[in-house]
Amino acid sequence: MRAPAGYDAPDFARFAPEAAKREGRTAFERDRARVVHSAALRRLAFKTQVVGPGSDDFVRNRLTHSLEVAQVGRELGKALGCDPDVVDAACLAHDLGHPPFGHNGESVLDAVAEPCGGFEGNAQTLRVLTRLEPKVADGQGRSAGLNLTRASLDAATKYPWSRSEAPVAAAGGTAKFGVYGDDAGVFGWLREGAPSRRRCLEAQVMDFADDVAYSVHDVEDAVVAGRVDPVRLGDSEVRGRVGALVRDWYDPGLEQARLDDAFARLTALPWWVGGYDGSRAAAAALKDLTSQLIGRFCAAVEHATHDAYGRGPLTRYAAELVVPAEVRDEVLALKGVAAVFVMVADDRREEYERQREVLADLMDVLVARAPTVLEPAFAGDWRQATDDAARLRVVVDQVASLTDGSALDWHRRLCRP
Repeated sequence: MRAPAGYDAPDFARFAPEAAKREGRTAFERDRARVVHSAALRRLAFKTQVVGPGSDDFVRNRLTHSLEVAQVGRELGKALGCDPDVVDAACLAHDLGHPPFGHNGESVLDAVAEPCGGFEGNAQTLRVLTRLEPKVADGQGRSAGLNLTRASLDAATKYPWSRSEAPVAAAGGTAKFGVYGDDAGVFGWLREGAPSRRRCLEAQVMDFADDVAYSVHDVEDAVVAGRVDPVRLGDSEVRGRVGALVRDWYDPGLEQARLDDAFARLTALPWWVGGYDGSRAAAAALKDLTSQLIGRFCAAVEHATHDAYGRGPLTRYAAELVVPAEVRDEVLALKGVAAVFVMVADDRREEYERQREVLADLMDVLVARAPTVLEPAFAGDWRQATDDAARLRVVVDQVASLTDGSALDWHRRLCRP
């Protein structure tokens, strides 16, 4: 089968050599299929996106979010000349490392994992793809995870650097990184030939698709849940609150005037909704808004990137994704809305505190009682670990693998018998 344009032999390589497969599918199509059929992807159906799964039949969970990211990313990547299966696989895989309770759970695990190098959902994703998700073993019988091609693994690497190399985070955030110290070997392999600290184009497409899906769909969820009235986004007090959080979490240098301009552009759009009453007509208008916003953002990026680099095909390190400043500001404005009205809402503080207690308690009891209380695969990893830091990392792997529901079940069984 003819290799996709813009990719060569190193891009198709796998960390653990595999026997030749039957003709009919490209290596990248196989990568996507491996992610689709993974248990780690299925578990995302029961992990928090912004609002916890099960709280409402409408809201997104991590799985539906990942499917929407894949749809946005695949179409944009294809328009630029990227192999659509590479982008699709990276988008489907991008949240596989996220623990129970979303970013709230991530902050707990980062604190308790300090002795073994911290916790970061993107670094955990690499660990899932290359070690924890069983599919392929290397010549010594060690798990190589899904054993994706170099191109697909690189596309799934949002932050191609270690914790010690991570840029300083905004005041309210944590440092983002893509690899733990004991995964440096496979990370070095997948980054062979890549410019230091630079993301491939496919990873940039995945990251942008994630931001678009996050900003647009989470605001949609918030409107349906009654947490956001689209009309209120014209209020200066609301915009000020959103601006303060955006600068705290995402971009310390974003001026309020730019954010106000972004809101003004968005709310002046002919398909901006004027309210939501739950009727089918209102639901259709809201769905049209999400579709129009995604099209607006992706079309602007596609045209700007082609204007800068030509028609392509653009792949790997042949180009940078060009995101116009106005698009970036509008996406940040929407992300800020979801954060203010859902993620830091006063009525959720007690719930968040309870979630943190559950994970902290679980870590304490699992560290104390491992390996007997660990699942068999993790118990085996624990017995093979050579020091306390490695054993702690195994317990973190176990807890991160749990869904929201299973974390609560484990807590009831082990911490509150």
